Amino acid sequence: MKEAKLVKKAVKGNAKAFEELLVLHSERLYRTAFLYAGNREDALDIVQETSCKAFLAIGQLKNEQYFLTWLTRILIHCAYDVLKKRKKETPVEKLVNLPSSNDHKVAENLDLMEAITQLKDQHRTAIILFYYHDLTISEIARTMDIPENTVKTYLQRGRKELKTRLGGEPDGKENVS
Repeated sequence: MKEAKLVKKAVKGNAKAFEELLVLHSERLYRTAFLYAGNREDALDIVQETSCKAFLAIGQLKNEQYFLTWLTRILIHCAYDVLKKRKKETPVEKLVNLPSSNDHKVAENLDLMEAITQLKDQHRTAIILFYYHDLTISEIARTMDIPENTVKTYLQRGRKELKTRLGGEPDGKENVS
């Protein structure tokens, strides 16, 4: 696999291999950063900060098969740092540049994006990693450095909060068929 070879080279100090890895995962990194930041400028700052921190720490990567998990974890920490520094509310008008391949669903995506940005940090992270990155519960647990059952709890609470915010029935009163 080409990516595995690039990771091995990057860990050994090959800057070109590290750059290729970043290019390979750039869209995913940007989308994740955008989900946290809610606007293009902050998302790009997060990706840039992630790239810098990851480059400086690539030699510390213990298990090369978890490169993307490791990189995502750095991105999440960078996102929290940037959001703490900015401490501002993002107007919904700024979210119009949402990167989406389905332009006809922009309005629905805006509502969902706004609801996701209002979740507690740990719920938001679990939701993003599960639904936007298709990570398994165990991969999310490893990325967030928490037990699997805690991930399940965060997902359940995050979904419940999203359902309430998006107009579903609150208090877990769902129609079970």
